[in-house]
Amino acid sequence: MGNGDLLLRALEDISGRDFVSGRQEEIYIYSRAPSGIRTGGFDYLVLPGTVSEIREIVRLAAREKIPIVPVGGGLSLSDLTIPVKGGIVMDMKRMDSIIEVNERSRYAVFEAGVTIGSLVGYLNKNHPTVRISVPDAPPSATMCGNALIYGTGHLSRYGAHSEMINGLEAVLYNGEVCRLGNCSVSPGQAGGVTQPDLTGLFVNWFGGTGIVTRLSLKLYPRHKLRDMLIFKIENPDSIPRAVQKVTETGVMEDVLIFAMKQKESNIPMTLLQLFVTADTDQEMKLKKEIFKEMFADCRNRGNSILFVDNSLFPAKFINDLMAEPKFGIEGSVDARKGGGSAYIGASFPLEKVPAAYKKGLAISEKYGFTGPLYTIRNIGAGHSVIFTFMYPFSRADGESFETMKKASEEAAKAVQELGGVLWKASTDKQKAIMSTMDPGACDLMARVKKEMDPYGIFNPGNWDESGGGAFTA
Repeated sequence: MGNGDLLLRALEDISGRDFVSGRQEEIYIYSRAPSGIRTGGFDYLVLPGTVSEIREIVRLAAREKIPIVPVGGGLSLSDLTIPVKGGIVMDMKRMDSIIEVNERSRYAVFEAGVTIGSLVGYLNKNHPTVRISVPDAPPSATMCGNALIYGTGHLSRYGAHSEMINGLEAVLYNGEVCRLGNCSVSPGQAGGVTQPDLTGLFVNWFGGTGIVTRLSLKLYPRHKLRDMLIFKIENPDSIPRAVQKVTETGVMEDVLIFAMKQKESNIPMTLLQLFVTADTDQEMKLKKEIFKEMFADCRNRGNSILFVDNSLFPAKFINDLMAEPKFGIEGSVDARKGGGSAYIGASFPLEKVPAAYKKGLAISEKYGFTGPLYTIRNIGAGHSVIFTFMYPFSRADGESFETMKKASEEAAKAVQELGGVLWKASTDKQKAIMSTMDPGACDLMARVKKEMDPYGIFNPGNWDESGGGAFTA
């Protein structure tokens, strides 16, 4: 019996034969990202059902120096869950319990495999007075995974999802369990951490410091009414001012900007979308009037910001924008056989948006892209934006795929040149970030990584020049 057979038997002893696989068809599925940009390979898939099982698997991996890649929904277009150095893929979908919902202190505690769709449905049915900030992701994506990678959503006025984390539970390299946030010192799971907060050791590390098993996340009031206003922005130079004016009011829930190049005219069209909630018709009417009047002085030709009635758009377009959660991105991708979409995301200060917009437009024109160009989401009260450069392609067309890759590379370089910070960076983009990072910060990251993952087993290759030892069964 070889080493691979021994490892398979050991995993089966921990999680059961029904939840461990080395079959090639399943390895094929988990080795390929939704974007199709990168493929990987690994040896065994395991679906643990308890924290105790995860602890045993981690101890086994540490003892044998075998990499572990944790997977939630596996839907990241940045390939963050594609194994770089083989080993074990740990799918968390069986860890799907919603443990607690506190309507008074407004938080929810749930396991790492809880999907966005199941959490939204559970709150709607059992706790209709509270809600989460729903991300623009399919229902099968996990809320824990989204929060741990600075996800954003429909309550962007409160910040990114990682800023909504109260605390978490994680399994460390030695199989020990730690609880961080207020739950480390109190039975409660509410926010307001007043001791050193170590939850950041697991945020944006892409599974490289341990296996997060449960999360406590802030909830927010659910209002009876929700609607959207749309404005057409004629000049991208107006975007910073528009976002600043809107966020100053404090009465919007979400600010999203969508830009596309119209196939008929080849002219970019930029739409400012404001999502508003209220408890009465009168309150909703008042909030809408505030925004309609806000841009009354922005009607100069070439620089106008004009209100556009929702009835002028197809019903499907409006319904898709209002959906919680989203059920796909079919309307934003190449719908031919094999159609797909990739994007380069970045965090930018508000004043950098016009330059990023123009640079992205130049790249799209260079490679002949039409259709969607960008999404730009406000974070907080105009403190920053998440800017995504979008590139549809067809997997059935090799030339289309290569064009997308070239455009993505140029966009990633432009982000750094313009002073942005890449969001959900893939392994190659992580190295580009580290090459320009403050040396002291880079050294501290390396020391944290070594302390948290001395055997190099946690998703090696991420934020790590050397990674862990590869394993082949």
